[in-house]
Amino acid sequence: MEAQGTGRAAVGHLYPVDILAGNPEVLQEAAETYYQKLMQQASSSPEFFSSPCGEKVRVEDSSVCFLPVYREDPKYKMLVLTSPQDKERVLAVYLNQTWWPIEDIVKTANSSREGLIQVQTFGERIVLFVLNYIIFGMLERSSANDTFFVSHSANESAKIFWRNGHAVAFYTVKMKGSLCDVNTSQCYLLPVLDTVFVRRKSRRCGLGMKMLHDFCQSFVTEHALGISCPISADMYQVCQKFLKIHPEEQNRLWEVEAPGDWSQRVSIWLKMQLEPTLLEKKTARQTASEEEGSCPVAQDDEPRCFEAAQMNEGGDCIPDIRKVEQEARDNKDDTSEEARTLLLQVPKEEDLSTAGTVDAQQCKGARKRTSTVVLLEDQDVKHLRMVP
Repeated sequence: MEAQGTGRAAVGHLYPVDILAGNPEVLQEAAETYYQKLMQQASSSPEFFSSPCGEKVRVEDSSVCFLPVYREDPKYKMLVLTSPQDKERVLAVYLNQTWWPIEDIVKTANSSREGLIQVQTFGERIVLFVLNYIIFGMLERSSANDTFFVSHSANESAKIFWRNGHAVAFYTVKMKGSLCDVNTSQCYLLPVLDTVFVRRKSRRCGLGMKMLHDFCQSFVTEHALGISCPISADMYQVCQKFLKIHPEEQNRLWEVEAPGDWSQRVSIWLKMQLEPTLLEKKTARQTASEEEGSCPVAQDDEPRCFEAAQMNEGGDCIPDIRKVEQEARDNKDDTSEEARTLLLQVPKEEDLSTAGTVDAQQCKGARKRTSTVVLLEDQDVKHLRMVP
Protein backbone atom coordinates (compact mmCIF):
# COMPACT_ATOMS: atom_id res chain seq x y z
CA MET A 1 0.00 0.00 0.00
CA GLU A 2 1.34 3.42 -0.89
CA ALA A 3 1.75 5.77 2.05
CA GLN A 4 -0.78 8.56 2.00
CA GLY A 5 1.30 10.45 -0.50
CA THR A 6 2.95 13.76 0.00
CA GLY A 7 1.16 16.65 1.61
CA ARG A 8 1.08 18.63 -1.61
CA ALA A 9 -0.97 15.96 -3.32
CA ALA A 10 -3.41 15.95 -0.42
CA VAL A 11 -4.04 19.68 -0.05
CA GLY A 12 -3.12 21.24 -3.37
CA HIS A 13 -0.28 23.75 -3.26
CA LEU A 14 -0.42 24.59 0.46
CA TYR A 15 2.25 23.52 2.91
CA PRO A 16 2.15 22.70 6.65
CA VAL A 17 3.08 26.22 7.74
CA ASP A 18 0.10 27.51 5.73
CA ILE A 19 -2.50 25.17 7.22
CA LEU A 20 -1.35 24.24 10.73
CA ALA A 21 -2.90 26.95 12.86
CA GLY A 22 -5.01 24.69 15.06
CA ASN A 23 -4.51 22.93 18.37
CA PRO A 24 -1.15 21.05 18.57
CA GLU A 25 -2.80 18.44 20.81
CA VAL A 26 -4.97 17.38 17.87
CA LEU A 27 -1.91 16.80 15.71
CA GLN A 28 -0.24 14.85 18.50
CA GLU A 29 -3.26 12.57 18.94
CA ALA A 30 -3.56 12.01 15.20
CA ALA A 31 0.10 10.99 14.95
CA GLU A 32 -0.20 8.57 17.88
CA THR A 33 -3.38 7.04 16.43
CA TYR A 34 -1.71 6.58 13.05
CA TYR A 35 1.33 4.98 14.69
CA GLN A 36 -0.80 2.44 16.58
CA LYS A 37 -2.69 1.60 13.41
CA LEU A 38 0.58 1.23 11.52
CA MET A 39 1.91 -1.26 14.07
CA GLN A 40 -1.26 -3.36 13.91
CA GLN A 41 -1.36 -3.69 10.13
CA ALA A 42 2.38 -3.79 9.46
CA SER A 43 2.46 -7.44 8.42
CA SER A 44 -0.90 -7.67 6.67
CA SER A 45 -0.69 -4.59 4.42
CA PRO A 46 2.74 -2.94 4.32
CA GLU A 47 2.86 0.79 3.60
CA PHE A 48 5.46 2.57 1.46
CA PHE A 49 6.55 6.17 1.12
CA SER A 50 7.92 7.53 -2.17
CA SER A 51 10.29 10.43 -1.67
CA PRO A 52 10.57 13.27 -4.24
CA CYS A 53 13.89 11.82 -5.42
CA GLY A 54 12.23 8.48 -6.23
CA GLU A 55 13.35 6.56 -3.15
CA LYS A 56 10.73 4.08 -1.96
CA VAL A 57 10.80 3.29 1.76
CA ARG A 58 8.66 0.88 3.70
CA VAL A 59 6.87 2.58 6.60
CA GLU A 60 7.37 0.25 9.56
CA ASP A 61 8.37 0.24 13.20
CA SER A 62 12.10 0.21 12.45
CA SER A 63 11.88 3.26 10.17
CA VAL A 64 9.66 5.60 12.23
CA CYS A 65 10.17 7.35 15.55
CA PHE A 66 8.94 10.30 17.60
CA LEU A 67 11.14 13.39 18.10
CA PRO A 68 10.38 16.05 20.75
CA VAL A 69 9.38 19.41 19.31
CA TYR A 70 10.27 21.36 22.47
CA ARG A 71 13.27 20.99 24.74
CA GLU A 72 11.48 21.11 28.09
CA ASP A 73 8.12 19.57 27.11
CA PRO A 74 8.26 15.95 25.88
CA LYS A 75 4.50 15.88 25.41
CA TYR A 76 4.64 17.33 21.90
CA LYS A 77 6.43 15.05 19.45
CA MET A 78 6.78 14.73 15.70
CA LEU A 79 6.46 11.33 14.02
CA VAL A 80 9.26 11.09 11.45
CA LEU A 81 10.31 8.59 8.82
CA THR A 82 14.01 7.77 8.53
CA SER A 83 16.08 6.09 5.85
CA PRO A 84 16.64 2.34 6.45
CA GLN A 85 20.32 2.77 5.49
CA ASP A 86 20.94 5.87 7.60
CA LYS A 87 18.84 6.53 10.70
CA GLU A 88 20.28 10.05 10.89
CA ARG A 89 18.59 10.96 7.59
CA VAL A 90 14.96 11.97 8.10
CA LEU A 91 12.88 11.64 4.93
CA ALA A 92 9.45 12.85 6.00
CA VAL A 93 7.30 14.12 8.88
CA TYR A 94 3.74 12.96 9.58
CA LEU A 95 1.43 15.99 9.79
CA ASN A 96 -2.25 16.56 9.11
CA GLN A 97 -2.82 12.84 8.37
CA THR A 98 -0.17 12.58 5.67
CA TRP A 99 3.60 12.25 5.21
CA TRP A 100 5.40 15.42 4.17
CA PRO A 101 8.89 15.38 2.62
CA ILE A 102 11.37 17.46 4.63
CA GLU A 103 11.78 20.07 1.90
CA ASP A 104 8.01 20.63 1.79
CA ILE A 105 7.93 21.32 5.52
CA VAL A 106 10.15 24.39 5.02
CA LYS A 107 8.15 25.82 2.13
CA THR A 108 5.22 28.24 2.05
CA ALA A 109 2.58 29.19 -0.53
CA ASN A 110 1.98 32.52 1.22
CA SER A 111 3.76 35.21 -0.78
CA SER A 112 3.60 37.61 2.18
CA ARG A 113 6.08 35.41 4.03
CA GLU A 114 9.25 37.09 2.85
CA GLY A 115 12.27 38.17 4.85
CA LEU A 116 12.53 37.79 8.62
CA ILE A 117 9.23 36.73 10.20
CA GLN A 118 8.66 36.25 13.94
CA VAL A 119 7.76 32.67 14.89
CA GLN A 120 4.23 32.73 16.30
CA THR A 121 2.05 29.84 15.06
CA PHE A 122 2.53 26.15 15.75
CA GLY A 123 3.19 25.64 12.04
CA GLU A 124 6.09 28.08 12.24
CA ARG A 125 7.36 26.26 15.34
CA ILE A 126 7.47 23.07 13.28
CA VAL A 127 9.47 24.84 10.57
CA LEU A 128 11.92 26.03 13.24
CA PHE A 129 12.13 22.49 14.63
CA VAL A 130 12.84 21.02 11.19
CA LEU A 131 15.45 23.66 10.34
CA ASN A 132 17.25 23.28 13.65
CA TYR A 133 16.87 19.67 14.71
CA ILE A 134 16.60 17.85 11.38
CA ILE A 135 18.17 19.94 8.59
CA PHE A 136 21.05 21.41 10.58
CA GLY A 137 21.38 18.80 13.31
CA MET A 138 21.24 15.81 10.95
CA LEU A 139 21.21 16.59 7.22
CA GLU A 140 23.55 19.57 6.85
CA ARG A 141 25.76 19.05 9.86
CA SER A 142 29.48 19.18 9.16
CA SER A 143 31.37 15.95 9.81
CA ALA A 144 33.97 18.01 11.70
CA ASN A 145 31.34 19.44 14.03
CA ASP A 146 30.63 17.21 17.02
CA THR A 147 28.14 19.59 18.64
CA PHE A 148 25.00 17.94 20.02
CA PHE A 149 21.74 19.55 18.95
CA VAL A 150 18.55 19.79 20.97
CA SER A 151 15.15 21.33 20.30
CA HIS A 152 14.39 24.91 21.26
CA SER A 153 12.10 25.67 24.17
CA ALA A 154 8.43 26.46 23.52
CA ASN A 155 8.77 30.12 24.48
CA GLU A 156 12.08 30.77 22.71
CA SER A 157 11.96 33.99 20.71
CA ALA A 158 12.85 33.19 17.10
CA LYS A 159 12.68 34.61 13.59
CA ILE A 160 12.74 32.61 10.35
CA PHE A 161 14.21 34.08 7.16
CA TRP A 162 11.91 33.33 4.23
CA ARG A 163 13.11 33.77 0.66
CA ASN A 164 11.10 32.94 -2.47
CA GLY A 165 8.79 30.59 -0.60
CA HIS A 166 11.53 28.76 1.30
CA ALA A 167 12.70 28.96 4.92
CA VAL A 168 16.45 29.42 4.45
CA ALA A 169 17.70 30.66 7.85
CA PHE A 170 16.72 31.49 11.41
CA TYR A 171 17.99 33.02 14.62
CA THR A 172 16.83 32.79 18.24
CA VAL A 173 17.17 35.18 21.16
CA LYS A 174 17.32 34.72 24.92
CA MET A 175 15.17 37.61 26.07
CA LYS A 176 16.18 39.92 28.88
CA GLY A 177 14.49 38.71 32.06
CA SER A 178 13.96 35.15 30.81
CA LEU A 179 15.28 32.22 32.85
CA CYS A 180 18.75 31.02 31.94
CA ASP A 181 17.76 27.43 32.71
CA VAL A 182 14.79 25.57 34.16
CA ASN A 183 17.01 24.43 37.03
CA THR A 184 18.05 27.93 38.15
CA SER A 185 16.39 31.17 39.20
CA GLN A 186 18.92 33.30 37.33
CA CYS A 187 17.57 35.45 34.50
CA TYR A 188 19.33 37.02 31.52
CA LEU A 189 20.39 40.60 32.21
CA LEU A 190 20.40 41.59 28.54
CA PRO A 191 19.05 40.24 25.21
CA VAL A 192 21.38 37.52 23.91
CA LEU A 193 21.65 36.25 20.33
CA ASP A 194 21.78 32.53 21.01
CA THR A 195 21.29 30.45 17.85
CA VAL A 196 21.96 31.32 14.20
CA PHE A 197 21.74 29.07 11.15
CA VAL A 198 21.84 29.57 7.37
CA ARG A 199 21.18 26.69 4.99
CA ARG A 200 24.08 25.65 2.77
CA LYS A 201 22.40 26.65 -0.48
CA SER A 202 21.71 30.17 0.85
CA ARG A 203 25.13 31.00 2.30
CA ARG A 204 27.41 33.74 1.01
CA CYS A 205 24.33 35.89 0.41
CA GLY A 206 24.69 38.16 3.42
CA LEU A 207 21.90 36.56 5.45
CA GLY A 208 24.05 36.37 8.57
CA MET A 209 24.69 40.12 8.36
CA LYS A 210 20.99 40.81 7.88
CA MET A 211 20.00 38.72 10.89
CA LEU A 212 22.63 40.36 13.11
CA HIS A 213 21.43 43.78 11.98
CA ASP A 214 17.81 42.81 12.65
CA PHE A 215 18.78 41.64 16.13
CA CYS A 216 20.40 44.99 16.91
CA GLN A 217 17.48 46.95 15.47
CA SER A 218 15.00 44.91 17.52
CA PHE A 219 16.50 46.27 20.76
CA VAL A 220 17.36 49.88 19.96
CA THR A 221 16.71 51.03 23.53
CA GLU A 222 19.15 48.54 25.06
CA HIS A 223 22.63 49.83 25.88
CA ALA A 224 24.17 46.34 25.66
CA LEU A 225 23.41 43.27 23.55
CA GLY A 226 24.98 39.84 23.90
CA ILE A 227 26.09 36.98 21.68
CA SER A 228 26.41 33.62 23.42
CA CYS A 229 29.91 32.53 24.38
CA PRO A 230 32.03 31.20 22.77
CA ILE A 231 31.40 32.77 19.39
CA SER A 232 32.12 30.40 16.51
CA ALA A 233 34.74 31.24 13.89
CA ASP A 234 32.02 31.75 11.26
CA MET A 235 29.95 34.03 13.48
CA TYR A 236 33.08 35.94 14.44
CA GLN A 237 33.66 36.75 10.76
CA VAL A 238 30.09 37.97 10.43
CA CYS A 239 30.49 40.18 13.51
CA GLN A 240 33.74 41.57 12.14
CA LYS A 241 32.14 42.62 8.85
CA PHE A 242 29.03 43.93 10.57
CA LEU A 243 30.84 46.13 13.09
CA LYS A 244 33.02 47.67 10.40
CA ILE A 245 29.92 48.64 8.43
CA HIS A 246 27.95 49.69 11.54
CA PRO A 247 30.42 51.43 13.87
CA GLU A 248 27.50 52.69 15.98
CA GLU A 249 27.08 49.12 17.25
CA GLN A 250 30.71 48.59 18.26
CA ASN A 251 30.15 49.48 21.91
CA ARG A 252 26.88 47.55 22.20
CA LEU A 253 27.85 43.98 21.26
CA TRP A 254 29.38 41.73 23.92
CA GLU A 255 30.32 38.08 24.05
CA VAL A 256 28.53 36.87 27.17
CA GLU A 257 28.11 33.93 29.48
CA ALA A 258 24.74 33.51 31.19
CA PRO A 259 23.25 35.44 32.88
CA GLY A 260 25.45 38.20 31.44
CA ASP A 261 26.52 40.57 34.23
CA TRP A 262 29.49 42.84 33.57
CA SER A 263 31.99 40.29 34.87
CA GLN A 264 30.69 37.85 32.24
CA ARG A 265 31.00 40.15 29.23
CA VAL A 266 33.83 40.75 26.78
CA SER A 267 33.73 43.50 24.17
CA ILE A 268 33.60 41.86 20.72
CA TRP A 269 35.01 44.94 19.01
CA LEU A 270 37.93 45.15 21.45
CA LYS A 271 38.64 41.48 20.91
CA MET A 272 38.84 42.05 17.17
CA GLN A 273 41.39 44.83 17.59
CA LEU A 274 43.58 42.85 19.98
CA GLU A 275 43.57 39.62 17.97
CA PRO A 276 46.02 40.49 15.14
CA THR A 277 48.56 42.15 17.45
CA LEU A 278 48.56 39.97 20.54
CA LEU A 279 47.78 36.58 19.06
CA GLU A 280 50.28 36.26 16.26
CA LYS A 281 52.65 34.07 18.29
CA LYS A 282 49.80 32.06 19.81
CA THR A 283 48.34 31.28 16.39
CA ALA A 284 51.69 29.94 15.22
CA ARG A 285 51.75 27.56 18.19
CA GLN A 286 48.32 26.06 17.54
CA THR A 287 48.33 22.42 16.56
CA ALA A 288 46.31 20.96 13.72
CA SER A 289 44.10 19.08 16.15
CA GLU A 290 43.23 22.27 18.02
CA GLU A 291 42.29 24.00 14.81
CA GLU A 292 40.04 21.14 13.73
CA GLY A 293 38.48 20.54 17.13
CA SER A 294 37.95 24.08 18.39
CA CYS A 295 37.80 26.25 15.27
CA PRO A 296 36.76 24.16 12.26
CA VAL A 297 37.57 25.86 8.98
CA ALA A 298 34.31 27.09 7.48
CA GLN A 299 33.39 26.62 3.83
CA ASP A 300 31.30 29.77 3.90
CA ASP A 301 31.11 33.10 5.68
CA GLU A 302 27.78 32.49 7.39
CA PRO A 303 27.35 31.45 11.04
CA ARG A 304 26.47 27.93 12.10
CA CYS A 305 23.89 27.05 14.75
CA PHE A 306 24.81 26.89 18.43
CA GLU A 307 22.73 26.22 21.51
CA ALA A 308 23.52 27.95 24.81
CA ALA A 309 24.56 24.69 26.45
CA GLN A 310 26.52 23.55 23.40
CA MET A 311 28.56 26.73 23.17
CA ASN A 312 30.31 26.03 26.44
CA GLU A 313 31.53 22.64 25.24
CA GLY A 314 33.91 23.66 22.47
CA GLY A 315 37.24 25.46 22.74
CA ASP A 316 37.52 29.19 22.29
CA CYS A 317 37.94 30.19 18.67
CA ILE A 318 38.98 33.64 19.83
CA PRO A 319 41.12 33.82 23.00
CA ASP A 320 39.66 35.00 26.29
CA ILE A 321 40.39 38.66 26.97
CA ARG A 322 41.53 37.67 30.46
CA LYS A 323 44.25 35.48 28.96
CA VAL A 324 45.27 38.24 26.59
CA GLU A 325 45.98 40.58 29.48
CA GLN A 326 48.93 38.45 30.62
CA GLU A 327 50.29 38.32 27.07
CA ALA A 328 50.00 42.09 26.92
CA ARG A 329 52.37 42.37 29.85
CA ASP A 330 54.74 39.75 28.47
CA ASN A 331 54.77 41.26 24.98
CA LYS A 332 54.29 44.97 25.68
CA ASP A 333 57.17 45.84 23.40
CA ASP A 334 55.47 44.10 20.49
CA THR A 335 52.04 45.54 21.15
CA SER A 336 51.06 48.12 18.57
CA GLU A 337 50.18 51.64 19.58
CA GLU A 338 46.78 51.10 17.98
CA ALA A 339 45.94 48.19 20.28
CA ARG A 340 47.08 50.12 23.36
CA THR A 341 44.92 53.08 22.41
CA LEU A 342 41.90 50.85 21.83
CA LEU A 343 42.14 49.54 25.39
CA LEU A 344 41.06 52.98 26.48
CA GLN A 345 37.67 52.35 24.86
CA VAL A 346 36.65 49.94 27.61
CA PRO A 347 33.78 51.69 29.47
CA LYS A 348 34.70 53.46 32.67
CA GLU A 349 32.92 52.59 35.88
CA GLU A 350 30.77 55.71 35.75
CA ASP A 351 29.74 54.89 32.17
CA LEU A 352 28.65 51.41 33.17
CA SER A 353 26.50 52.70 35.97
CA THR A 354 24.43 54.79 33.54
CA ALA A 355 23.94 52.05 30.94
CA GLY A 356 20.31 51.31 31.79
CA THR A 357 19.14 50.00 35.18
CA VAL A 358 22.00 48.03 36.73
CA ASP A 359 21.68 46.27 40.09
CA ALA A 360 24.32 46.16 42.80
CA GLN A 361 25.72 42.86 41.56
CA GLN A 362 26.24 44.28 38.04
CA CYS A 363 28.01 47.35 39.39
CA LYS A 364 30.31 45.09 41.35
CA GLY A 365 31.07 43.21 38.13
CA ALA A 366 31.69 46.51 36.35
CA ARG A 367 34.31 47.48 38.92
CA LYS A 368 35.92 44.09 38.51
CA ARG A 369 36.08 44.54 34.73
CA THR A 370 37.53 48.05 35.03
CA SER A 371 40.12 47.05 37.57
CA THR A 372 41.18 44.20 35.30
CA VAL A 373 42.23 46.67 32.62
CA VAL A 374 44.38 48.48 35.17
CA LEU A 375 46.48 45.32 35.43
CA LEU A 376 47.98 46.26 32.06
CA GLU A 377 49.84 49.13 33.72
CA ASP A 378 53.55 49.09 34.30
CA GLN A 379 56.34 51.63 34.24
CA ASP A 380 56.27 51.89 30.44
CA VAL A 381 52.51 52.24 29.89
CA LYS A 382 51.25 54.58 32.61
CA HIS A 383 48.94 56.31 30.09
CA LEU A 384 46.65 53.24 30.16
CA ARG A 385 45.37 54.10 33.64
CA MET A 386 41.55 53.86 33.64
CA VAL A 387 40.72 54.71 37.28
CA PRO A 388 41.56 58.20 38.59
